Amino acid sequence: MSNLKDFITNFNFNSPDWTNPPDGFPKCTLDGLTSEEVGKFNGILTLWEMSRPKQIKQHSRVWKDPEGYKYLVPWSNSVLLRFLGRKFTDSLPKSEYRRKAQLDDCLRSVVRNIEEGFKRSTTSEYIQFLGYSQGSLEECKGDIKDLAQDRFLPNRPGSSLASIGINLKSFNESLKNPLKELRGKLKDDKGETSFLYRPLEILYPPLNRTQAEDLTIEIFLELTNKTDYLLRILVQSLEIKLKVWRKP
Repeated sequence: MSNLKDFITNFNFNSPDWTNPPDGFPKCTLDGLTSEEVGKFNGILTLWEMSRPKQIKQHSRVWKDPEGYKYLVPWSNSVLLRFLGRKFTDSLPKSEYRRKAQLDDCLRSVVRNIEEGFKRSTTSEYIQFLGYSQGSLEECKGDIKDLAQDRFLPNRPGSSLASIGINLKSFNESLKNPLKELRGKLKDDKGETSFLYRPLEILYPPLNRTQAEDLTIEIFLELTNKTDYLLRILVQSLEIKLKVWRKP
């Protein structure tokens, strides 16, 4: 208590010194202090609160569309990657069930973390979940290379998404906008829009022609590398936005 009493007695309001506060400051026990000392201590607390550095405000994210992640090319790329990945892993021999499960899981994780991060309330959390997605994507890339090394996935120089009839820009647009011919037909008995599931093959018909034997390591690496690049760009843009918010 003597430490607190000395602090109160020697405190200079014109030139406050916070380098050696009493034990437990600012939540000090005031037992044994006179009413005058308590009053002065409360004044010290007020001055301390006013002189503290401004706390960083945590900004909440606001999105107009609850499924706004569908407008993100990294998301649509990862959806396509999961589709093609599952198409390929379904062709693996039963003896490779562990590898199939691991690759399927990390492909799913890339997509889900983008979606979950988008719905998080703060930009910091959004960036964190995009990091999880990037980590899962890197895991997928490693598994894909191993499959090629073990001769389960063919290597065909010159093969690409375009060579199997897939255009990423068109695919992205197809996921953002339901097919025009489906509009007006997805109504329930009350005339309200019915949120029916629409398979990717319906949204983007070229996928109907894609077979497991068409897929190569070149195609998978093209898609994973493009997705990784776009995720990094997205994270960088969010980090810049976060820095702007944090400026005093």
